[in-house]
Amino acid sequence: MNNSFKKLKIMLLLLGVAIPCRAIDNPDAPDYVAEFQQRAQEFEVAIHQQAKTTQESLKAYANYELFLDKELNNAYQALLPKLAPDLQKKIKQSQRDWVKYRDAEFEFIAENWTPQHFGSSAVLSRGGYRTTIINNRVMQLLYYLKNY
Repeated sequence: MNNSFKKLKIMLLLLGVAIPCRAIDNPDAPDYVAEFQQRAQEFEVAIHQQAKTTQESLKAYANYELFLDKELNNAYQALLPKLAPDLQKKIKQSQRDWVKYRDAEFEFIAENWTPQHFGSSAVLSRGGYRTTIINNRVMQLLYYLKNY
C-alpha cells in the first residue's frame, strides 16, 4: 500500500471519529420537541416577562417545575411502550439514575444558592437551575421518542 493511500485512510478515519453522530428521526413522527417547547412557552413568559417581584418569580418557577414534572412523566410513559422489554429495563434504570442525579443537584442548588449568599437573586438562580435540569431530561426523552 503506498504512503499516500495510508495517509488518506488515516485522515478519513480521523474525520469519521470527529463527526458527531446523530440519530435519524422518524420523519412521520410528530415533532414532540417543538410541541413541548410551545407548551413551555407560557411558563417561560411568566418567569421572564410577567413576574415582577421575588414572590411572583418563586410562584412562576414553582408552576413551571410542576409543568415540567408532568411533561417528564408523559414523555417517559410515551417512550416505554415503544421499546423492547430489554430496553424498557434499561430506560427504567436510566430514569432511576437520573432521579438520583436530579436529587443530588437539587440538594447542591438549595445549599449553595441561598439568600444569605446571593440575596433575592437566589430565587431566580434556584428556579432557573432546577427547571433547566428537568427541561433537559424532558428534551432528551422526547428526542428518543422521535425515533419511533
